[in-house]
Amino acid sequence: MDSSTLYLVVKALHLIAVIAWMAGLLYLPRLYVYHCDAEPGSKQSETFKVMERRLLKAITTPAMIASWLFALLLMFAFDAIDWSSDFWFHAKLTLVLVLSGFHGALSRWRKDFEADANTRSARFYRIANEVPTVLMIAVVFLVIMRPF
Repeated sequence: MDSSTLYLVVKALHLIAVIAWMAGLLYLPRLYVYHCDAEPGSKQSETFKVMERRLLKAITTPAMIASWLFALLLMFAFDAIDWSSDFWFHAKLTLVLVLSGFHGALSRWRKDFEADANTRSARFYRIANEVPTVLMIAVVFLVIMRPF
């Protein structure tokens, strides 16, 4: 496989990983909204705990790690970024770091639910559910339009 084909394969794998990561970031807060309505210790609450743990540990976290690994490979092995003039990329990277921090917050909140210690409201999680959507829209526009 020549290097240009390998570059496209890595780029495709990066995009697939990002889609899987975003799916988890969009769905997990919605599960938290519903989990808020479940009585702690109930069968429903225990079911949500399993769903949340599996979504985070089997899909969302591995997808985030893969997204970062393929991105780093694109940046350094294929020299895909012109660091001196690609300001749009710096803005994108900042937003992806915020998404990664949001992922960390989702992980902490899952631990609260796991311990039946959640103190946040369903409204809080409804608002939190909008964060990855807004960030995703901004990242896509930065990548497609490269405005800076």
